[in-house]
Amino acid sequence: MRRACCHRASARPGARAALTAVAALLTTVGATPAVAADTVELPVVRSLLAPGEACATASGRSAEAEPWTVRALGLSRAWSLDEGAGVTVAVVGTGVGTDVPGLAGRVRALGDAGEDCVGHGSFAAGVIAGARIEGVGPAGVAPRARILAVRGTDERGAATPGRVAAGIRAAVDAGAGVVYVGQALATGKKELTEAVAHATAGDALVVAPAAPDALAEDRDSPGGYAPAAPWYWPAAVPGVVAVTDFGPDGGRPANAPGVRGADLAAPGDAVVSTGPKGAGHYLGSGASLAAAQVAGAAALVRAQHPGMTAAGTARQLTGAAYPATPPRLDPYAAMTAVLDGGPGGVPEAAPAQVAAPAPDGPRDRALLVAGICGGLVLLLAGVGVALPRGRARRWRPAGDD
Repeated sequence: MRRACCHRASARPGARAALTAVAALLTTVGATPAVAADTVELPVVRSLLAPGEACATASGRSAEAEPWTVRALGLSRAWSLDEGAGVTVAVVGTGVGTDVPGLAGRVRALGDAGEDCVGHGSFAAGVIAGARIEGVGPAGVAPRARILAVRGTDERGAATPGRVAAGIRAAVDAGAGVVYVGQALATGKKELTEAVAHATAGDALVVAPAAPDALAEDRDSPGGYAPAAPWYWPAAVPGVVAVTDFGPDGGRPANAPGVRGADLAAPGDAVVSTGPKGAGHYLGSGASLAAAQVAGAAALVRAQHPGMTAAGTARQLTGAAYPATPPRLDPYAAMTAVLDGGPGGVPEAAPAQVAAPAPDGPRDRALLVAGICGGLVLLLAGVGVALPRGRARRWRPAGDD
């Protein structure tokens, strides 16, 4: 078994400010002494395991304080409207553990996707739909949404375009309204474009990271980032909501490569969520976790507006976002904003039909009749006032005694 270790801010250049900020927000159970300013005592979630590395296991520590991401997204306001009940979000990735209290009773797995050796899929599922539990700080963006676990990688987290494409198709065929993909692949344009077309035909919204997360295996690159590719798939496919990340300080790590084509930015650095089993928590960072936040927000929008299409949901998320480059996710605004043409871009009503003007002759005759009638009404009104007053003053015609 891999031992749950501590994550030091110095382990990832450029992340010290983010993790120091989060350390002030987290209280861990059983931490003796208290959490130091430069150490967050939660195990770190991985997206890929090295050969021979043991599977992730339950974390022995739980976060009690509300993480910065909950406040950054204004989730308390969004939850006052809806919590995502009735919407199914597919997690296409390493699998989702079925022994996670925060997801209890709301996970359905296809095939062997109910086992998560890596832990990344379970972590993302907690970000999307982790329940609000008394005394536990972290919660998912849509805490009452359902999770559909779909295998998109092998047991150790390695993904191929074929695996991810098959996972997207399977998720749509199983009824998911939102499909979260945890991988950003440098190849696979054809397969993944066809898979997204299948999702569009099935009215399912695909959400994916615009770039890969940092990997510990990329030791030759600053901060663990692999050399950037021109585009990443499926995020680059039209119709997919492509997401990048930011941290508690509002920015990305200084050493992170640039991201092209992102539709939205969301909290993705120093995120706290569930492990593959048990009630403990893990810590993670990267665009894949920001994409999980957006997938949860998509579930809130679709729950709030059950008749809205996937395309309309995407427009709500991007059109109501906080103006920035790229725009920043605002779940409450996405749930409540009425964009041009109505919610989700759907017209609220057909344009009013104005009748053609009538010919001048009939119009003139109508005006004449209306004028005569109006004069008679005024005359009668005057008589009605004058007669009672005349009687009261004993008025008589001229010449009478």
